Amino acid sequence: METLLLVSFAILAGLLMTRVSNLAKLPTVTAYLVSGVLIGPFGLGALGFGFTTTGTAEGLDLASEIALGFIAFSIGSEFRLKDLRAIGRQTFVVGVLQALTATVLVDGALYLFHLLRPDILSTAQVLTLGAIATATAPAATLMVVRQYKAKGPLTSLLLPVVALDDAVGLVVFAISFGLAKTLVTGTADLVSILVNPLVEIVASLALGAVLGWLLTELERLFNSNTNRLNMTIAFVFLTVALSMAEFRIGPVTVGFSSLLVCMMLGTVFCNCCPLSHDLMNLADKWSSPVLALFFVLCGAELDLGVFASGAIVMVGLVYILARSAGKYLGARFSARLTHCSPEIQKYLGVTLLPQAGVALGMCTTAMQLGADGALIRNITLFAVLVYELVGPMLTKLALQAAGDIQPKSEEITRRRERKLAAAGTSDRPRRGLSAAGCRPVRQHAHAGHR
Repeated sequence: METLLLVSFAILAGLLMTRVSNLAKLPTVTAYLVSGVLIGPFGLGALGFGFTTTGTAEGLDLASEIALGFIAFSIGSEFRLKDLRAIGRQTFVVGVLQALTATVLVDGALYLFHLLRPDILSTAQVLTLGAIATATAPAATLMVVRQYKAKGPLTSLLLPVVALDDAVGLVVFAISFGLAKTLVTGTADLVSILVNPLVEIVASLALGAVLGWLLTELERLFNSNTNRLNMTIAFVFLTVALSMAEFRIGPVTVGFSSLLVCMMLGTVFCNCCPLSHDLMNLADKWSSPVLALFFVLCGAELDLGVFASGAIVMVGLVYILARSAGKYLGARFSARLTHCSPEIQKYLGVTLLPQAGVALGMCTTAMQLGADGALIRNITLFAVLVYELVGPMLTKLALQAAGDIQPKSEEITRRRERKLAAAGTSDRPRRGLSAAGCRPVRQHAHAGHR
């Protein structure tokens, strides 16, 4: 019962906060995150209401895994072959270069900090944080795109780049983290550094492709869109569950990335199933409360205690500034290299700033470094807190400036005009009826006549 109460409380708090965010013209995802902070251990949770500890929110990790599965499934649907023929080269070049640029700049900035204060930051921590800098939060980006119905060249390139960004991040993190472990332990493990990350990517794409083909074939057995939707939802659940599996073949560890598997599921499904567009729209509506819960939980898990440490704040600010510069400059340079439009060159990097789930997963792995891992986790939490609260708003502004989001005031005005016109038509009295909807009483010539 307690779990259900927390879930309902979290969703209601997030929905109510959207009323406040609308007045400030903030994205819905920001409202969810702020509501999570307010009902978390540093807000109402401290008074005994809501999430009393960050561990309480972490206890609902299953909901977060499912939400990320649906997010990745939706992003995978953006990889339609007819569109990739036009932007495939741009997606690959921009996705790889902007991620690597962020890593190089963060590594360089933090290494300079390490030379000045080696007592605070080690070389192993520098390498790990540089790798974490590659990751972009697909969830926040997708939510902003959905809320404002963004559509245009920038949006068409943004979503595939965000998807590719996670694949690049996995490889960079595995290599950098392997080198970091070598520095800490003094022993090199080439299998962990080179083989395992490549196996994880290939295995994830293969599993997602098989499940996508199987979903497409099973959809043919049903004629009702309701049953097809149920089948689609079941497969997303199944995909998330299977991606949690891990086993060893000799010295090689075979694992899966839930994001990559679900993305591949969506990619194969949208390219093979002729009804995929309608089913994706239905699945998006069904998953809306799950996504709201996911972002509220993200807010509740944010640890505001990281602000208490001056060292974490200093390193965190260096990390944030270097990563932001890397994402922006890398996206701008690679977009110009691939002859993208001036709007994409100018604004794409701004939309790649949000950071959350994937980065948090990486810093959890970094805890294997012991004491070094604890500092990495706190710095990542500090950066995620800033990026998640500011990133969605910057993404919205960038999409607006690029022309992918039309002014909301005009949209509301047109909608209101249509509603008023429809209401005026429906309010006209029907012929032969009174204004109250009743036929007038026939008046007889003689009052006493019945």
